[in-house]
Amino acid sequence: MKKICILTLVMCCNLAIAFAQAVPEFNVKDLHITRKVLDNVSGKTLSEITFSNKGKQTLPGAGWTIYFNSRPLDVAEGSEGKAKISHVNGDLFKLNPLNGFKSLGPGAAIKINVLSTEVKNKTDLSWGFYLVWDKTPAKGYNIGLTNIHPKARVETREIEVAAHAFNLNKEIKDIPLAKLPKVFPTPVSYRETDGTFQLKPTVSIVADNAFKKEAVLFANELAGIFGKKPLVKETGGSNAVILKKGTVKGAESYTLSVTPQRILITAPDAAGAFYGLQSLKTMFPAAVLKGIQKEISVRAVEVEDAPRFGFRGFMMEVARNFQSKKEVLKALDVMALYKMNVLHFHLNDDEGWRLEIPGLPELTTVGSQRGHSIAELTSIMPSYGSGADKEVNSGSGFYTKADFIEILKYATARHIRVVPEIETPGHARAAIKSMDARYARLMKEGKKEEAERFLLRDLNDKSVYESIQGFNDNIINVALPSTYTFLEKVVDEMRAMYDAAGAPLATVHFGGDEVPVGVWEKSPAVADLLNKDTSINGVDEMWYYYFNKINIMLKSKGLYLSGWEEIGLRKALVNGQKKMVLDERFTKENFHADVWNNLKGNEDLAYKMANAGYKVVLTPVTNLYLDMATTKSFEEIGQYWGGYLDVDKPFYFIPYDMYKNIKEDERGNPIDKTALAGKEKLTEFGKSNIVGMQSPLWSEIITSPERFEYLLLPKLFGVAERAWAKDPEWATTEDSARSAELYSQAWSEFANIVGKKEMPRMTYYSGGYNYRIPAPGVSVENGVVKANVNLPGLVIRFTTDGSMPTAKSAVYSKPVQTKGTLQFRVFTATGKGGRAVKVFNK
Repeated sequence: MKKICILTLVMCCNLAIAFAQAVPEFNVKDLHITRKVLDNVSGKTLSEITFSNKGKQTLPGAGWTIYFNSRPLDVAEGSEGKAKISHVNGDLFKLNPLNGFKSLGPGAAIKINVLSTEVKNKTDLSWGFYLVWDKTPAKGYNIGLTNIHPKARVETREIEVAAHAFNLNKEIKDIPLAKLPKVFPTPVSYRETDGTFQLKPTVSIVADNAFKKEAVLFANELAGIFGKKPLVKETGGSNAVILKKGTVKGAESYTLSVTPQRILITAPDAAGAFYGLQSLKTMFPAAVLKGIQKEISVRAVEVEDAPRFGFRGFMMEVARNFQSKKEVLKALDVMALYKMNVLHFHLNDDEGWRLEIPGLPELTTVGSQRGHSIAELTSIMPSYGSGADKEVNSGSGFYTKADFIEILKYATARHIRVVPEIETPGHARAAIKSMDARYARLMKEGKKEEAERFLLRDLNDKSVYESIQGFNDNIINVALPSTYTFLEKVVDEMRAMYDAAGAPLATVHFGGDEVPVGVWEKSPAVADLLNKDTSINGVDEMWYYYFNKINIMLKSKGLYLSGWEEIGLRKALVNGQKKMVLDERFTKENFHADVWNNLKGNEDLAYKMANAGYKVVLTPVTNLYLDMATTKSFEEIGQYWGGYLDVDKPFYFIPYDMYKNIKEDERGNPIDKTALAGKEKLTEFGKSNIVGMQSPLWSEIITSPERFEYLLLPKLFGVAERAWAKDPEWATTEDSARSAELYSQAWSEFANIVGKKEMPRMTYYSGGYNYRIPAPGVSVENGVVKANVNLPGLVIRFTTDGSMPTAKSAVYSKPVQTKGTLQFRVFTATGKGGRAVKVFNK
């Protein structure tokens, strides 16, 4: 017994020594990495990455790997001997030290040059760096990163951007607040009359029984303003807000009549009554939301109103980066206020699955978690800077069944229907890896049949492909029966949640976009199916096979299929090359297609599909993708592959004549309208198939609620206006000069409404939003510096000593002739500032 104890003690000591040797003493938190952009070379960017040891121990020159997320890049000439960079998958890369990477003692640093795709703004820079020791490969350690950019190059660009903005802003006229319409979005008819109604805490809300829920919701909102909840009654007439059921023009319509004696909203349905109340709320000054009020003066008006489109959507994507239930409810609040009625909820993608599905726990225990792992059995790989650790940032997270039911109830009460998107067959890596983890678990338990029940990939597939986001394993195999078992399970469980919430479910969105070349070509499962079913004409026809089966499954449940435009397209040879062309086989199947691609060569795709018979939701990237950066400024977050998008882009979008007001191409350059010659125009039949419009907000860079709100507002105001309001006169006037004149007037009014009424409201509404405050337009010419802003009502402040302007800096009121370095910055009335612009007056 004594010998055994001594032997055990020796073994324990050896294990302790081995473990100590396995994990070096160096503290990874002491390793700092910076990336400095040096120059552009033939459309690519040369950068310098510096590794600095800020600690007291030495970083060894080998025995580790650094992982990070990035646009494609590689070690540049002259640094090849120091390190090797390899692509892992998606946007994940790894850096391994070579002989030229010497150990870093305390205070030491080493520089490595890298060549990447062009860096146009801060969105393009690498992030999420973490280190993994070779001897403990299952654990990653996050590293700090600071991105630096060259002052001269960026400042030159910022000056150009500011000058361009100044020229655009010159067209906007300042309109006094009192002369602006009180209701937003623009109603069908609006007329101000004499007097005001004094809305006080003693007011009663008198509602027909059909509108009681809307009345109670409004009473709760007034309680937050008055500190006292008004009574909701069935009878009464004076000093009251009255909700009356009556005949008005169509679904969701209403009339709003305000006199000194009462406020009367008449509507044919509960949605119309609700929208009448939202219009009334936009008549309240923003200041009433600051604290408890004694009364609100409401201008006497006569309003008749009805929506232009029955589908007024916002797509909230929470897969790439997660947003909490609280933030979803805030998004629903702002949607409801501006009469948007569809939340397109993008719940899964390559980088995350965000909804609990009873019976499939791995979807959330694995697919909703991002972090470093060896075989992705406990989490999926880091993406978009999420780093080594799971459950610590927006890379991880999901909605429980209870969360989702609460979201559905909240949306339904505000007349917003939620369209769930289950992205397939592409963009499905999180689901695939989750079911792989389930398969591994059940195979260990000896349950082979159950393990294969929901498998989403052919285990023997040797197909080689790469998606546009860099993945080589993100496509569901559509030949597997288990794929359809999985998808039907998901649909059934979601439907049960909708039933529990009392929420309507008419459709499920099944994605369908961006399936790359090479998919399924070497899949034994696909080959076997093609041999058995000769009606399928090759691998390309697996697309039709898949959506036909999904369509049949949904129809059996009383649902219709929604998807991206690709659900109505097929691959065909065009001039010797495979391209996506219209597939007319589904035109009578009530497919609802979100058509996003209006890039060069596809400007008329939405009209082609509508003219053919598809139900089309207009979703053009150039005008409605809210994740596009606002300007070409290096400092603006956002994508730019579809152009640059400020609040004016959705405002000047003309749904039934998209070519008329195109001003920029997808690079943000002036459009060459000769390229539009011969493009297909919308027919009357096609017009009947345009069901509405929506704006997506993709979340690749949205790592916080603040970033989400920054990209959402004020852009969403333009979307809400165009989706609700009737065709403005400038959109239908054939005389181009007259149309331009009318547009200029309308744009000025809209800009004033946003700057003076709606952005101030967003300061307080639903707890307040982190909306984007525009950068000023600034022009330097002949020793004179001029500044302006695109949203009147905001204040420009400036400094002449080169310092950052604050809320106490001088107010800009006239051109400045001071020489030197000047900075200009826009502020709200509450002192919140936007991005500053620096110029040099020589």
